Amino acid sequence: MASTPSKELYILGLTLQGKTFRPSDWAERLAGVMSQFRPGGPQPGSHLGYSPWCVPTSIGQVKCVIIHADLRDYDVMAWDFCLNFARDNELQVSETRPEVPPARPAKSE
Repeated sequence: MASTPSKELYILGLTLQGKTFRPSDWAERLAGVMSQFRPGGPQPGSHLGYSPWCVPTSIGQVKCVIIHADLRDYDVMAWDFCLNFARDNELQVSETRPEVPPARPAKSE
């Protein structure tokens, strides 16, 4: 049986080294840039809400952006922009909802 491609891609606010990505509002900024890419195209006022294809959220204490495969079908350059953002910033990407470990208490020095 052939595997079906995932409908969602998760970009986590964790680097490949496991460090928290900064700035803390990166997910909202990325989703804001992508707000014009939506079913039916940009509409007056659509910049005021997130696209259903690029949604900022958190999993546990980790910020993330969920990118829906329909974005790739609608505009491959927008899809590539999101993937390149993750690659350029060395962010973790997953095709399945990641299991994020609970936050560790800060070490005192």
